[in-house]
Amino acid sequence: MTDKKYTTPTAHTSAWIAQTWISFTVSIAATGIGIIYMPVNTWMKGYLGMGTLFSIGSTISLSKTIRDVEESKRVISRLDEAKVEKMLAEYDPYNKVV
Repeated sequence: MTDKKYTTPTAHTSAWIAQTWISFTVSIAATGIGIIYMPVNTWMKGYLGMGTLFSIGSTISLSKTIRDVEESKRVISRLDEAKVEKMLAEYDPYNKVV
């Protein structure tokens, strides 16, 4: 009836998961070390550190929100398709009620 193909998301490999965590850890450590050794006063370092933490938190929230929206679209599409399939399965063209 429809050309849409629903596939389940593929699982990430352990190598990909490790690479993501290592990348995240190295980037945060490098930013932190850069802020610590920056030749500015403590207030400026604190400001940059808080900005970094807020940026990380916002990025995590944004990525979770985008994922949730996409998952909800998938669920709604599947529910709509199931309703149509049920209606088609129950429809009997030879049983006409006039």
